[in-house]
Amino acid sequence: MVTRTLGTLISIVALTLAAVGCASHSDQPITVRAMVITMFDPEAKPWIERQHWTHEVALSGIRTPVRCNDSGLCMMMTGEGKVNAALSVSTMLASPELNLDKAYFITAGIGGTPPTAGTLGFAAWANWVVDVDLGHHILVQDDPSVPNGYLSLGDSDKPVTQAYQLDGKLVDAVYRNTKDVALADDPGLAAIRNAYPAQAGRDKPYVAVCDSATGDNFFSGAASSAQAAYIVDLQSGGKAHYCTTQMEDNSTAGALARAGKLNRYADLRTASDFDQPPAGGSVTALLNATYTGFAISLENAYRVGLAAANYLIQHPDLT
Repeated sequence: MVTRTLGTLISIVALTLAAVGCASHSDQPITVRAMVITMFDPEAKPWIERQHWTHEVALSGIRTPVRCNDSGLCMMMTGEGKVNAALSVSTMLASPELNLDKAYFITAGIGGTPPTAGTLGFAAWANWVVDVDLGHHILVQDDPSVPNGYLSLGDSDKPVTQAYQLDGKLVDAVYRNTKDVALADDPGLAAIRNAYPAQAGRDKPYVAVCDSATGDNFFSGAASSAQAAYIVDLQSGGKAHYCTTQMEDNSTAGALARAGKLNRYADLRTASDFDQPPAGGSVTALLNATYTGFAISLENAYRVGLAAANYLIQHPDLT
């Protein structure tokens, strides 16, 4: 009887240890190869609906879970604006449930574009992201002598988060491997595009490399566009050329830089709207209107972002 009882106990202990071992194995961090970063529900929707997700990781402080599949593709949603982006990306980076050692990070979102630099639905990979909020903004009626109503904080106290130059090798790789992606368009947008004189604004969607302005101030108008272009040029030392505007990417870049992962960040924005009305148009009416290129910009952010993610998953040691 004692021998049988001892044998039973040994069997129970062995089974328990085996179960613990299995649990430990299944609780290993998810290996991430490409983390797609979206900002709000419409950007996240095509990723959620069209990909097969096998893992969900709920992180405290992020409204929706990080979703991953078995190939190493993951996606998350940060929330809109610089604060939400910084906090959400930092939370994701600190998660012990994600193995990010070989991960690339891809912002795939929509934004605005000046009609002299882009068109509705086009997709732009950024070499630079520049924060156009930081600095001294001066109304022209207060001091018309200030160029474009902006004074830099100065090099001595310039925040390191103001301008990030992204890894050129990575930018070139994602551009070369997405430039021929078939992009969505809407023939009904031709009349809107043709209201602008510059050829760039009249073009059909294409994939480009240019630079992005980050700001929580949702601006519109030719003067505001000129100010954004001026700040992007100034803060990049003349190296960057403004072609998209958005509200998060310096914060995403800043969080990645602090984690030592900025060289694995690719920033994609597709144009949902022009950053100014056509000649004679109302700035206020444009701000209150529905984004004319909204549907195609969401679709193209998904198409181009997915092509980039698939390429990078196959090239983990590109940078």
